Amino acid sequence: MMSKINKLWSFVFALTSALTLSGLSENTQAQEYPNKPIKMIIGYSAGGAADKLIRPIAERTAKIIGQPFIMEYRPGAGASIALDLIAKADPDGYTLHITDSGPMVILPNLRKLAYDPLKDFTNIAMIAGGGTVIVVRPDSPAKDIKTLIALAKKDPSKWSYGTSGIGGVGHLAGEQLNKRENLNITHVPYKGGNPAVVEVLGGHVPFLFSSLGSAATQLEAGTLKPLAVTSLKRSVMLPNVPTLDESGYKGFDAAIWFSIVGPKGLPAEVMAKLVPAFNEVMKDPAVIKGINVDGYDMMPMTPGQMDDLVKKDLAHWGKIIKDANVRDE
Repeated sequence: MMSKINKLWSFVFALTSALTLSGLSENTQAQEYPNKPIKMIIGYSAGGAADKLIRPIAERTAKIIGQPFIMEYRPGAGASIALDLIAKADPDGYTLHITDSGPMVILPNLRKLAYDPLKDFTNIAMIAGGGTVIVVRPDSPAKDIKTLIALAKKDPSKWSYGTSGIGGVGHLAGEQLNKRENLNITHVPYKGGNPAVVEVLGGHVPFLFSSLGSAATQLEAGTLKPLAVTSLKRSVMLPNVPTLDESGYKGFDAAIWFSIVGPKGLPAEVMAKLVPAFNEVMKDPAVIKGINVDGYDMMPMTPGQMDDLVKKDLAHWGKIIKDANVRDE
């Protein structure tokens, strides 16, 4: 009888120990986040503005948290494919995304999407923001923005504009200009800023609403010519290039911001590692200089402030889309 009781107690003790160790193991794993590489999803092609912005940030953040970031490109549908992927990812902190205001606050006003920007994501860190730049080849007959618009009005069949994708700030800026100046020029979307730049360089599209980051190299080399920027404030990268507002189109404002998000429900211990790490990196003078060189301004924000920005900009772009009668393509 005693032997059976002893065996029973031995079994209970072993089971209790196993459960305790399992719980300790799970707690240890949570405390040890991250213990493997982290995927950073990019919704555009390699070489575009998002890619150029995130790489130095990810490299420095990896040194702080002790794990590398693996870049994964998922371009298409105005970067909404990547954002939908994030919405459906496991909220374990191992799949993050550099997104921008296009798929977050513009596209939801244009079409029904599989994700809700207010409910399906965890805002982690704001990177930077700024306008887009209207660029042409140096041999273009459009020598300034006034000339471009005059030429487009005279013969709209010869003029179209490229962007990094449907629903981005460039697309919306183009449609605003169409509406405001009674133009009838066609939008040509590409799968990212870099392919769009290649197309305008090759003469396949007359002009481009480009993110400053995507056009930076060509602008510096002189192979692209800037005509105007779409933000109310001049770009730090192009201080001599006028804004559309300064060029006679009063109140014209189309700016973009970039941020890092994860799936809804990221654990507190994950946020406790990521948020301070990204914030520290965003104070690095070399990172700030690189962001400024690409034409963007720093936008320090807490996750809570980012939540408020998304809500505010959804309403802001919704009104502009309605007023400009912008239609999805």
